[in-house]
Amino acid sequence: MRVLFIFLDGIGLGGNDPTTNPFARAKMPNLNALLDGRSLLKAAAPFIGERATLLAVDPTVGVDGLPQSATGQAMLLTGKNISAELGYHYGPKPNPEVAAYLNDGTLFSRFVQGGKKTALLNAYPPRYFDGIDSGKRLYSSIPLAVTNAGLSLFNHDDLFAGRALSADFTGDGWRTMLGFPDSPVMDARHAGRKLASLAMEYDFSLFEYWASDYAGHKQQMETAIGLMETFDGVLGGLMESMEEERRKTKEELLVLITSDHGNMEDLSTRKHTGAHVPALVIGGRSAREEFTRGMTDLTHIAPAIWRTVMQ
Repeated sequence: MRVLFIFLDGIGLGGNDPTTNPFARAKMPNLNALLDGRSLLKAAAPFIGERATLLAVDPTVGVDGLPQSATGQAMLLTGKNISAELGYHYGPKPNPEVAAYLNDGTLFSRFVQGGKKTALLNAYPPRYFDGIDSGKRLYSSIPLAVTNAGLSLFNHDDLFAGRALSADFTGDGWRTMLGFPDSPVMDARHAGRKLASLAMEYDFSLFEYWASDYAGHKQQMETAIGLMETFDGVLGGLMESMEEERRKTKEELLVLITSDHGNMEDLSTRKHTGAHVPALVIGGRSAREEFTRGMTDLTHIAPAIWRTVMQ
């Protein structure tokens, strides 16, 4: 079975407080429909419905302190309790100790070695590669794992050719922030359909959405609401395309949406939180049951993905 992992950076399950939690205010009809009217809040998990399962998983993994991006993402990709082995959480970018875990044994490297087709679906702009090449920018855990597996990151040409998506899903940021006036732009629904189409070309694919963490650190309520409402449109298009593919070819795509730590669900603080993060799994009931079996913390994500793709 093919698996699409949508990584939402800095998303925890928070309380139903519209003064601090954008998930208590954002209009997300597609997500609500998946959860039988519930919102992405602490009280909604656990949930098992017709097309989706929602669990609350622990990002602290028994280690004191607030969870951080480098170790959290590395644990999602390896299934190893890296924070416990090191004795600390670390981020945002991997230090040498965290980076050592991403040399081999990640989902990307294991799938490459197992003959599976895998990719990170984000397109990176020229200035990102310039920063890496000059040493002024460091890879975060996910692109580091991709490149260490011998895979190439998608670039400007891939975005324009329709082989990848921009980090904001729609491509608008390439026009308004990166200076590419002719960059392809689509609405959220069509971005979701495109995401599904790309995911069906791979056994395992991942899309990284970091803007949610940025909005959390900046404590930007209206921005956070807008980001999640856009994401809901993406989710709607994704679900629409998944259902069409299932009816047409009988092929199932299993979608996982999760995070590395809490942040945006509590805009009363600029810091990360110790909140459990959502593991939202979309697909057939039997596949979801197997995928989520025994899933309680971040270290259980990678083994579940491996089992599902390799079965």
